[in-house]
Amino acid sequence: MTGHGTEEHPHGADRLCAAGDRVYSRAVRRGRVPRRDAEQVPCLLDLALLHPDPDDMDWLVPTAPQEVMTRLLRGVYDEVAESQRRVGAAVAAVEWYAGLGGRTPAAGPGAGEGSAIRVLDGLARIQAAMDEATQACTTEVLTVQPGGIRREHELSEGLHRALALRGRGVRMRDLYNHVARHGQGLLTYLELMGDAVEARTLDEVVDRLILFDRTVAFIPANSERTMALELRHPALISYLVTVFERLWRLGVPLNAPVPDSGFEGISHREQSIAALLAEGHQDAVIAERLGISVRTCRAHIARLSETLGAASRTQLGVRIAQVGLDTPAQLTLPRQESPSVR
Repeated sequence: MTGHGTEEHPHGADRLCAAGDRVYSRAVRRGRVPRRDAEQVPCLLDLALLHPDPDDMDWLVPTAPQEVMTRLLRGVYDEVAESQRRVGAAVAAVEWYAGLGGRTPAAGPGAGEGSAIRVLDGLARIQAAMDEATQACTTEVLTVQPGGIRREHELSEGLHRALALRGRGVRMRDLYNHVARHGQGLLTYLELMGDAVEARTLDEVVDRLILFDRTVAFIPANSERTMALELRHPALISYLVTVFERLWRLGVPLNAPVPDSGFEGISHREQSIAALLAEGHQDAVIAERLGISVRTCRAHIARLSETLGAASRTQLGVRIAQVGLDTPAQLTLPRQESPSVR
């Protein structure tokens, strides 16, 4: 097998080569395949999609597709978490260096209009930059909207921009937390926008992000959201688009129900809370990431403890690991045209 390494099979388990797809599909259908069938596709062994049959080493048996899916989704969640950390570090660095310049004439409102990164200080400056990007946008807007239920006044703040975009035929895709599904404000907004907007939801999303035509992006620059970064550097934009697309692929369309957790007596929300508890997060952090109140979060934790028969927080952590709730909630992704493992 040394002559058929990864250079000839540069892919992951989410998109198999044609030969790998045929062999793995055959193995799943039949339960096993002869080892010689996999000689030309070492990628299946490298990716742990096939492994030796302990009863007969001349045969290979497939790893269950469900197990492969779990591994893939865990990897995506880890990448998104790392993306959040890197974006936060970039924002902190920009704030630090921007602060070193002080209030010199070069740091005024009109400075650096063509720069790859601009710090927008104040809501008026942010709104002006957003309006300018809206007027220049011609094809697509991608947004991530964290937090809980979207109040009507929050949605109406940017409604004039959304209507202007819809009038020019611009397509919009929005990502929200699952909890946003319960707000009438969001439903009213989507009804008003019609097919110009497509929305999906996730348990967790990254901080607020708005991308216009994949050329300019806006992200918060402080926790109060009174400062923002306007990004135009192609590498940064490409990176943020990749983050969005991976989250979008995991999102659940708003017209589809959030899937069950697969654990009897435990809701999808409680599974997400269990996974975050297993990572060591406190109640306030969990509530913020899922877009719910701390009180609601604690009510879910109490119900989770009762369901798992845990008498203490420490015992709850043990029970979560024992039943396999220490990984993020898994979603059933839309079926693809190719029978490859997705």
